Amino acid sequence: MKSWKLRGVLVCVGLLAAGSAAAQPYPAKPVRIVVGFAAGGSTDKLARVLAMRMTDILGQSVIVDNRPGAAGNLAAELVATSPADGYTVFMATLSSQAINPHLYKLKFDPIKSFEPIALVAKYPLLLVVPPQLRINSVPELIAHAKANPGTFYASSGNGSPAHLAGEIFKGTAGVDVQHIPYKGGGPAMLALMANEAQFGFETIPSAIGYARGGKLKGLAVTSDRRSTASPDLPTMQEAGLKDFSVTSWAGLLAPAGTPKSVIDRLTQATQAAIGSPAVATALASDGAEPGSGGGADFKRFMNDELQTWGKVVRASGAKVD
Repeated sequence: MKSWKLRGVLVCVGLLAAGSAAAQPYPAKPVRIVVGFAAGGSTDKLARVLAMRMTDILGQSVIVDNRPGAAGNLAAELVATSPADGYTVFMATLSSQAINPHLYKLKFDPIKSFEPIALVAKYPLLLVVPPQLRINSVPELIAHAKANPGTFYASSGNGSPAHLAGEIFKGTAGVDVQHIPYKGGGPAMLALMANEAQFGFETIPSAIGYARGGKLKGLAVTSDRRSTASPDLPTMQEAGLKDFSVTSWAGLLAPAGTPKSVIDRLTQATQAAIGSPAVATALASDGAEPGSGGGADFKRFMNDELQTWGKVVRASGAKVD
């Protein structure tokens, strides 16, 4: 009899403890940002800068969890199937939400499986060439490619923004160039330095160091306006390709069904972090612009990007292994 009473007391204590935990204001424990790429890359770097500031704002640790694989799809699926409690969020990218759905058979919906928190940053790609080539401008690169059909360009992989930027360049410049996919931006940049390929596009955070160090030569940025990280370089439009515009981006998503109060808290914390001097300085140094859309605005943005990049993928004929 006593054992039953003891069990009853323990059950009551457990229920009270669970109720107390549930009643605690969000967040009551650490929050993790899942990144679909290895540590050290541009997306990882952005997530870590953001997490440091959000830790101060939320009063709980915000940690970065790297889950590379399948161009970010593994990380996206992990978050899409995680509990909708706000403690596991995804650092979504242009690739994961707008390009991959047109290249892979996914186990989640890029829009419906998530709740939008906030667009964190937008950043252009940098067009670079090996320094040993006597090419100092986009018109000179176009002239070189026309004089040398089959000129190679390097990218971080099939279906990546860098790959598709090369295909857009091929179409808008009217040149016959061939794609060489590498396993990541780093290997692609090394291939360019070795002149295995004659040009390539890569995110500014990944490429700017090589350009500043003289190991690669920057020719232009792919955004509609010049980058704060390399204000001396023209945009592709200024360089003569009037219809060329490619902007990569990253933003935070939570699993579908996450309570609105939790999403609102995360949106507020994210936007406050983006506006802080530390994050603003980090973004500017990488040529990124702070994101401005949260909630419904971010969802509309992702829908538009999904449609836009679907057309690019189909026109390019891009395939993945």
